[in-house]
Amino acid sequence: MAAALQGVVSFAALAFAVISMLAVGLGHDWREIVDPLRQWRKVLRALAVNFILVPLLAYIVVQIFPLEPAHAIGLFLIAAAAGAPFLIKLTEAADSDVALSATLLLVLLPATIVYMPIVVPLELPDAGVSAFSISSPLVLTMLLPLGIGLVMRARAPQLAQRVQPLMGTLSTVSLIVLVAATILANLPGILAILRTAAILAAFILIGGAFAIGYGLGGPQRSSREVLGLGTAQRNIAAATVVATQAVGHPDTVAMVVVSSLAGFAILFPVAGMLRKRRQG
Repeated sequence: MAAALQGVVSFAALAFAVISMLAVGLGHDWREIVDPLRQWRKVLRALAVNFILVPLLAYIVVQIFPLEPAHAIGLFLIAAAAGAPFLIKLTEAADSDVALSATLLLVLLPATIVYMPIVVPLELPDAGVSAFSISSPLVLTMLLPLGIGLVMRARAPQLAQRVQPLMGTLSTVSLIVLVAATILANLPGILAILRTAAILAAFILIGGAFAIGYGLGGPQRSSREVLGLGTAQRNIAAATVVATQAVGHPDTVAMVVVSSLAGFAILFPVAGMLRKRRQG
């Protein structure tokens, strides 16, 4: 049963990442996504927020709370990994700028691919994780589908327009399956963490990351919303790769899972509040 659930989790995670990024590409002209990259000050701000301030916040949280070493490592991995496809769904839920969120992913995903192979060996010298084991899943499941969608949008706009709503529906279904299967597959480890300070540390990291991103998002509401959501929604896929392949401790994997669930618990209600404020 456990092996079957893990298989469902792996398939749902792959399906959600690929379909979500494909849907974004199908729904937007490539200029909408690429043009904001020319605003280098905003790009540098997003990088600094995600790869300096959030890891610093994780370090402070670990110093304050007496976490088990495996849980502290899991929290660090979450803090070091940015750029998740869940951001697209969160931005849609907030009725904010989806194209801008895709732009942010284009900034954060390659940076994560470079950043984690550098910082993880420094923090975990015995991990032995390779850059390829981190970068290849991110490129194949996120950047490549986005590129395919953008090409289809440019070459066959009518086909892209017909297919995009279906991809949006499938991404929602795969997200629901992923959340449910993840909880069931990791229930013992999750329940154990819920009895420790680690769960509070996860909530503080996610909530603090949103506050940092939103506060430093600039004067425009959409940019504050997107950077806030994009900073708080860490890249669970990248963190899981390192937790399973490099660390291998079940408590570290469970901490990554709990942190991802904490992100769902915080960010979807936040996105709903942002939508209501925008519509009000």
